Amino acid sequence: MGRATLIGFSAVAMWALLALLTDASGQVPPFLLSAITFSIGTGVGLVARLFMPAPDKSQKIPPQVWLIGIAGLFGYHFFYFTALRNAPAVEASLIAYLWPLLIVLGSALMPGEKLAWNHIVGALLGLAGTVLIVTKGGGLAFDARYSFGYAMAAVCAVLWSSYSLLSRRFPSVPTSIVTWFCAATAVLSLACHLALEQTILPVGAGQWLAVLGLGLMPVGAAFYAWDIGVKRGNIQVLGAASYAAPLLSTLVLIAAGVAEPSLRILAACVLITSGAVLAAKSLFLRKPAAVESGAAASESRAGASEGGAQA
Repeated sequence: MGRATLIGFSAVAMWALLALLTDASGQVPPFLLSAITFSIGTGVGLVARLFMPAPDKSQKIPPQVWLIGIAGLFGYHFFYFTALRNAPAVEASLIAYLWPLLIVLGSALMPGEKLAWNHIVGALLGLAGTVLIVTKGGGLAFDARYSFGYAMAAVCAVLWSSYSLLSRRFPSVPTSIVTWFCAATAVLSLACHLALEQTILPVGAGQWLAVLGLGLMPVGAAFYAWDIGVKRGNIQVLGAASYAAPLLSTLVLIAAGVAEPSLRILAACVLITSGAVLAAKSLFLRKPAAVESGAAASESRAGASEGGAQA
């Protein structure tokens, strides 16, 4: 459980590079950038197959798995780009970033999951830290004129949280299936680009390297790691910890000299870290299985001894 959760969180760490690499990729329009990077992400999956056990060809993939996967990857990006075209970036991004909170709350509906107060409070602390980062300490100005864009951002949040939660219902489906989700997303993104955008390719080696980096990590390996995390890890902890993505992204930008450090960033760091630690409280306080089984065995022996004495 802990290892899978850490693998899932590695996806959040990779998503922290998204802003920096996107900025370095130049003026490539979003759907074209999505088509190129998801093609690279498909290649990541194909290469990974060379080092993993061969999938069971007799296993049938339920049709709903394909719908969930393609709607999650392509649908999220389609509606996110649509939201940014129809609403201010700050408000749209903040609404879209409700997905970690929705994952934490929605996990209560999953079989075998138990939602505790620390999961909810931890997610809310993470959301508060994200507000500080996204708004840059300023206020929010929701305007009715941008209602359509706000609605599209809300669809983003619902789609990604639903993809993450529903993927957990199919733990037997191998992570290699994400390869084909990436391929379908690349094809659909290319279709949207041809219909909606003007073609502008990266210029120079630096921009192409940034695009390659996007495809290898935030839009590549990250989705495979996330699949492992949501299927086998602690999904409440993973959801709350996902609010670290905008914080880590900002820290990366500061390290790269693109952004300036501030007390606001420090406050956001405290809120998000506190929220993640609180959400993961049960992992830190949980006794090792060997200790628990040993304690249970001792209690059993003690009980048997008492029974024998009474007899």
